Amino acid sequence: MTEFDKTLRIRVDYNNMLTTSVGEYGIDPAALDAMRLEMEAALEGVNAKHSELRWRKLHTSERANLDSIRQTAEWVRNSCECFVVLGIGGSALGPIALHQALCHLHHNELPRAKRNAPKLYVEDNIDPERMCALLDVIDLDRTIFNVITKSGSTSETMSQLLIITRLLLDRYGEDGLKEHIIATTDKEKGNLIGIARQYGLRTFIVPDGVGGRFSELCPVGLLPACVCGADIEKLLDGAAFMDELCSAEDVMKNPALVCAALEVLAMRSGANISVLMPYADSLKFMADWYAQLWAESLGKKKQEAGRVIRFGQTPVKALGVTDQHSQVQIYTDGPFDKTITFLRVERYRCEYVIPHSFDAIPSVAFLSGHTLNELITAECMATEHAVTVSGHMNKTICIPEVNEFTIGQLIMLFELQTAFAGELLGIDAFDQPGVEEGKNAAYALLGKQGYDDKLKELKNAAAKESRFII
Repeated sequence: MTEFDKTLRIRVDYNNMLTTSVGEYGIDPAALDAMRLEMEAALEGVNAKHSELRWRKLHTSERANLDSIRQTAEWVRNSCECFVVLGIGGSALGPIALHQALCHLHHNELPRAKRNAPKLYVEDNIDPERMCALLDVIDLDRTIFNVITKSGSTSETMSQLLIITRLLLDRYGEDGLKEHIIATTDKEKGNLIGIARQYGLRTFIVPDGVGGRFSELCPVGLLPACVCGADIEKLLDGAAFMDELCSAEDVMKNPALVCAALEVLAMRSGANISVLMPYADSLKFMADWYAQLWAESLGKKKQEAGRVIRFGQTPVKALGVTDQHSQVQIYTDGPFDKTITFLRVERYRCEYVIPHSFDAIPSVAFLSGHTLNELITAECMATEHAVTVSGHMNKTICIPEVNEFTIGQLIMLFELQTAFAGELLGIDAFDQPGVEEGKNAAYALLGKQGYDDKLKELKNAAAKESRFII
């Protein structure tokens, strides 16, 4: 194994997924052991696709692009006050998650001297009020936009680009575009690469075989992270470390494969909800990114013997301790239809001692002298205990500290867990036909050429539905 800092290895504790901890609604250890042959076949299946799954090689292949990314990031930092990502799905959720994890939690509010980087805005929706609000707070003269779409035709992203391009053209003319727009897209296909070439835009390539939700370790995620000061080489190091761990021939020592097997066994027993609950604000948006990865990859229908069989767990995002006061009630007293994965941080990046202020009130004073670090860790462990004694399956991913190396590990862990789960379920985890249906319907409604039949279908459906409107 390549030599990395083993003290920063993230660990998976899955004891509380098993009947030995949670009782009858857990997974029998014998059932997990009986999956060994399936797991070995899944490992072989994913490894056999290694040349196709380009996202799995990004921790190696993208090292050749690090200097170019760093140089562009330096140019951005020296040229602007605001850096705006235009994207949706993985093109937005990944940059948001990396920014939240690796930067100051109030990055945009810090004085420039303290953040040493531009403010970051990620426009991941097309709510018209949101675009108006963005334009109210940025200075176009001091803003650089990174438009990200692999296909080069994503309606939401291209509509944003149309708006920004018109503003820039009206102010600077064509020559100004290359000073304000960076394109991240496919090397040959789609409209964006053509636009980038026409106007001489700085351009980064999303490699073939890397879908949006698997793209965080290529320029999609690396450039925004680098702009904001992250050590992107350590991100790749962390991913490489986890990839080695998940290449173990002993499948029971492969963390991503064991996690995948546990979730598949849980699905087979009716646990069709997957909760991810980080106990750190820095990891809040990792849950958003995970939700897309898990839902879009595994939510599939498959024809078998003339029947449609529907797969997948519905992902739910939670935040500890915030959602102890909004969701944990149903996790302890509710149905046994879910698994819960806690993300527990062992060392936070700062320590805050709770001072003595009300020593005359014993029910409050007991907190004084402890730290917020102790408190949030105790709350995490207490919630794990409460969920476990109530008989609900849960596991904990222990993260020594949140930094580039551990976040790289976490990304690769979840991506490989998803790939292995797809193999175990016998589905294609790398397409998204349900999403394409929605895209095609939107194209038809907006009059895109070639979608006349889809428009007729929508009109017929609307005519039937209109009878039941009140």
